[in-house]
Amino acid sequence: MALKNSLFALAFLFTSGHAGAALADTWTVAQDQSSLGFEVKQGENTLKGQFTTWDATIEFDPAAPESAKIKATVKPASASTGNAQFDGTLPGKDWFDVSAFPDAVFAADGATLVEGSSYRADGTLTIKGVSHPVALDFTLEIDGDTARATGTATVDRIAYKLGTGVGTDTVGDAVTVTLDLTAAR
Repeated sequence: MALKNSLFALAFLFTSGHAGAALADTWTVAQDQSSLGFEVKQGENTLKGQFTTWDATIEFDPAAPESAKIKATVKPASASTGNAQFDGTLPGKDWFDVSAFPDAVFAADGATLVEGSSYRADGTLTIKGVSHPVALDFTLEIDGDTARATGTATVDRIAYKLGTGVGTDTVGDAVTVTLDLTAAR
C-alpha cells in the first residue's frame, strides 16, 4: 500500500530529463497517458493495482538535475486492484486509513544521473503520517516538449504501518511502485 505513495516518486522522475533550455522547466503530467501502479506478493501470486487519482508538480533544469523540485500527491482511496476483497480493505484503518490520511505525498529535491537516460531520485514518501526516504530509479526520454519516464521504487509496507495485522506470508512487505508517465513542458 506504500506503493501508492510511490506514485509521488514516479512523478519525480520527470524532473530529471534532458532539455534544451538552461532554465528550470515546469512539466505537466498528462494523466490520460500516464499510470501509477503497485505490485505486491500475495501468497504465491503477485497482486497488481493502480492509483487513479494523483497529481504532481515537477520543475527540472536539465543543466542541473540536482536542482529539481518534485512533489506528488496521491489519493490512497483511489487504489484499485480489481480484487473486490482486497479493494474493500485498502481504505480501512489497518491499511491506508483514508478517513484520517486522505493524501500520500512524495517530495524530492534534486535528482542524480546514473548513466545514459537512467536516473535516481531520492525523496521522502509520507503515508499515514509516517515518512521514510525512498529511492526512485527511472529512465527518462525527452522528445521536444514531451517527456516519458518509466520507473520503479520499492517500499516496505510495514514501515508505513500498512496492513500490520496481515502476515508477510499472506501479503509481502516489499511493494514495488511502478510508473509510466508522459509529461509536457
